[in-house]
Amino acid sequence: MTMTKNNKDVFQTADLSLAVALCASGFVVEEMNKVSPTRSMFVFKDSAELQATVGGYWRGELRVEPQAFFNQMKILKARIYEICSPNRR
Repeated sequence: MTMTKNNKDVFQTADLSLAVALCASGFVVEEMNKVSPTRSMFVFKDSAELQATVGGYWRGELRVEPQAFFNQMKILKARIYEICSPNRR
């Protein structure tokens, strides 16, 4: 598992599939941080609902609409490449 909680208000994960599933479930990426050349951290506002969704993901119980998952994957990948771009201002 690649998730951490720095404080009670923030949930972070470097797991792209988990981040995509959370977005497809209606949660919003509040911030993205580049933590290494090959790794980005997705930051969400923590809540009991988010924790329940994360638990469902890891237990294999979370279900999301496939096209929503695919579209969110494209969006997050584009954001990753944007923060990794050497031409970024």
